[in-house]
Amino acid sequence: MAIVLDGTGLTIEKLVEIARHGEKVEISSDALEKMRVCRAMLEEKIEAHEIMYGVNTGIGEFSEVVLDDEQVEQFQKYLIYNHAAGIGEPAPIEYIRGAMASRINVLAQGHSGNRSEIALTFAEMLNKGVTPFVCQKGSVGACGDLAPMAQLALLFMGEGQAYYKGELLDGKEAMDRAGIAIPGLKARDGLAAINGSNVLTAMSAILLYDSERWLRQTEIAAAMTLEALKANFRPYSPQLHEIRGFKGAVRAAAAIRKCVEGGDLAAGRLKCKVQDAYSMRSTPQVIGAAHDAWEYARSQVEIELNGVGDNPVFFPEKNLQLSGANFQGSPVSLPMDMVGAAITMVSVMSERRMNRLNHPALNIGLPAFLTKGAGMMSGLMLSQYTADSLIVEQRILSMPASIQSIPAAADQEDFVSMGMNTAIKNAQILENAYGVLGIEFMAAAQALDYRDYTFGRGVTRAKEVIRRYVDFLDEDRPLYPDHTRMRELVRSCEILDEVESVVGSLR
Repeated sequence: MAIVLDGTGLTIEKLVEIARHGEKVEISSDALEKMRVCRAMLEEKIEAHEIMYGVNTGIGEFSEVVLDDEQVEQFQKYLIYNHAAGIGEPAPIEYIRGAMASRINVLAQGHSGNRSEIALTFAEMLNKGVTPFVCQKGSVGACGDLAPMAQLALLFMGEGQAYYKGELLDGKEAMDRAGIAIPGLKARDGLAAINGSNVLTAMSAILLYDSERWLRQTEIAAAMTLEALKANFRPYSPQLHEIRGFKGAVRAAAAIRKCVEGGDLAAGRLKCKVQDAYSMRSTPQVIGAAHDAWEYARSQVEIELNGVGDNPVFFPEKNLQLSGANFQGSPVSLPMDMVGAAITMVSVMSERRMNRLNHPALNIGLPAFLTKGAGMMSGLMLSQYTADSLIVEQRILSMPASIQSIPAAADQEDFVSMGMNTAIKNAQILENAYGVLGIEFMAAAQALDYRDYTFGRGVTRAKEVIRRYVDFLDEDRPLYPDHTRMRELVRSCEILDEVESVVGSLR
């Protein structure tokens, strides 16, 4: 069933369905009527020569330049031309589909002054699989994602390039093959199509969807390692976390307890230390803090997905237009910087637990580096090196982009969000996080194969899934295929799906 876009109710899950899985969209009839009413008001104001930013004035430093009637007709074309100024490799198709869906939802609220044909053309492009070629780099996240969004808007003039049925074509050819009419750009249409932080918001929504599923897998990996290290499980008692009050920690502790239920550790049949190291007993607090940061970021991203990110903004019921800065990406960039740092933080703890599995002085009787032939064999010694290299890169990328403003447009745009940089680096942070967690999973499975007690039902199932892809390391072999397979296994969420089929949801 098609997802209805009406300016409300667009969640990160719905956006992923549209962006990644090709779900069809519809624009509600109420939304189309709102657009028509707003457009009628705009045209009256144009006829009356009321000064409106980006309609009959230039933009940025040229906002004081008033255009004559003939220039108003031509201005939107040149606006799109000069803003299509990105650079380099194309953004993934799912990012651009997400941006189109996000922009439709802005226009659907009837405050942008665009012709309804602009939103309808976006929807038709989504439904027929026409995706503009967009350079990923070039946006500063204010006034919105102008450079990448302008490459989308080129298609409205039959220009630019687009993917259609696996081919990269000239824009007009792609639209013609798909049977989509070229709407052209009239007064206000071009700026209405591009003046919001829609690419960085779509990228952030997709990352939030994927990172939440990664976070649940970190709890499974932690449970495996904790069982292999015969951890004291009293720090996972629900009352301990409830009395402090952080929801994320309560959730993380409960998820890890679910994974070890049914095993000797949970039943208290194994001798353990009075108090373990922080990387073993602080896991609920650390993963929990990431959950809490994630929840805040989700709330901000979904406000943006359903808000009016545009400039100027029109209020037909009051016959009013206001120019402001609702394109500013900081409300998304700041919390998403925090999400990137949270992913790195959890990855650091994952590596520390993996270190304890390897370390002969810390691994509670397991063989050094999890190999039977220490000296002749090095086991998983170098797996830790790989994890460490990924984490250093994550740490470098965790510097917030939201504080990196560089003024532009002759200081008219003297503070920008750099939110696209946040979105790009977060994708790299999560990519590395898949690798780090895959290595902990691999080491935990290796360690559990040396133990002869009963493991929890969730832990047992996770180990079974891992063994479908990576064999026990009986003697040294090249590890890069195993590392890469484990990274892809984490990305696929097969471990998560199978464990949840046994223990229930870890949410």
